[in-house]
Amino acid sequence: MTINKRELMGLGLGAAASAMAPSFALAQAKKGTAPAEDIVFGASMPLTGVFAFAGIAIDMGIKDYMSILNGAGGVKGRKVKYIAEDTAYKVDQSMAVFKRLTSQNKVNLYYADSTGFVKAVNPELERNANILMTGASFAKEISNADRYPAQFMVGPDYAEMVGILLRYIKSTKPNAKVALVYSDTEFGRDPVDAFRADTKALGLQVAVEIVTPPGSVDVSAEVVKLRRADPDYTIFHGYVSAPIPEFINQAKSLGLKTQFMGTFWTMDKTTVMRMGPNADGFLGVMPYNYYDGDGKGAMLDKIRGLRKEYVGTGYMQGFLAAMLLTEAARRTLDAGNELTGKNMKIALSSIRNFDTGGLIGVPLSIKGNSIPIGRIYKADFKAQKMVAASDWINLQT
Repeated sequence: MTINKRELMGLGLGAAASAMAPSFALAQAKKGTAPAEDIVFGASMPLTGVFAFAGIAIDMGIKDYMSILNGAGGVKGRKVKYIAEDTAYKVDQSMAVFKRLTSQNKVNLYYADSTGFVKAVNPELERNANILMTGASFAKEISNADRYPAQFMVGPDYAEMVGILLRYIKSTKPNAKVALVYSDTEFGRDPVDAFRADTKALGLQVAVEIVTPPGSVDVSAEVVKLRRADPDYTIFHGYVSAPIPEFINQAKSLGLKTQFMGTFWTMDKTTVMRMGPNADGFLGVMPYNYYDGDGKGAMLDKIRGLRKEYVGTGYMQGFLAAMLLTEAARRTLDAGNELTGKNMKIALSSIRNFDTGGLIGVPLSIKGNSIPIGRIYKADFKAQKMVAASDWINLQT
């Protein structure tokens, strides 16, 4: 589905709308003018494998934004060509896809499928010098703009997600005891140090830290530890689903009153609702509005028009990733500069009070490699919805 320039400008998206003009046809109006070169958007996308549930949604979100963008003339009269290949969420395949796409095309923008790939490809990005990258990872390491000068994250890093949860806890129970349950993986361990530092700084208490293998495991011993610690809040990180449902079921059967919470990859509505009735009231942090939530905005309305049924949070992440990557390209061209990684990162970092059209409920500014904004949502199992439990929390303010 496409829309024309007049329709797009009527959406009232401010900076987001300006990314769509002028039209490609106008750019070619001068007789004898050569067609503008396409801007190439590559992606190492996990369309199969363990992360396919997210990769398919992310890919759909990018494609929908590309349809809207190109239907309105692209970026400064240049169409954006999106090319993605499946990686099965394997770093070696992701690298192979990156090398193949960049050898066959002059790639300007790129979406990465994992933390492992982001780290592995970073030297290649520096050598290439013509690509700006974002992706699925929210690893705290990527927040270091000196080490990752051509990359950024479309949301808060994992440490910032936990920080947003802790600030919500502080606002509801200032002296709360908080437990952290995390997987024994790089993903799981990512925010542990920040959790310790933030709880201390906020005057909260660390009740217990519990580490488990990833995936479906026997957690009976860990639930006993949790019961002894008797935390007011328990944050899960480093999992998508299992073993969270088993933790919740066993804890509730033992009468534990702790409030359970999760981070981004746990917080898709379908993931939470699959936990069952015991997940009612589950809290977590989300940097975007839900498709079927209370969010308002012209671009969010456009998504709801394109997709008549619920689309997951991965879709929103992919859609916003495409919006911000192409906005960086537009600002670079507006400044009369070449589309190099450095120039596009400078342009990206100039974004202030940017209206995403409702994908995020407040205007965003980019001052580093992350966007430390999120909102706390609560699961309403009966209604099968994620309901806002807080205002938007911005760690930059």
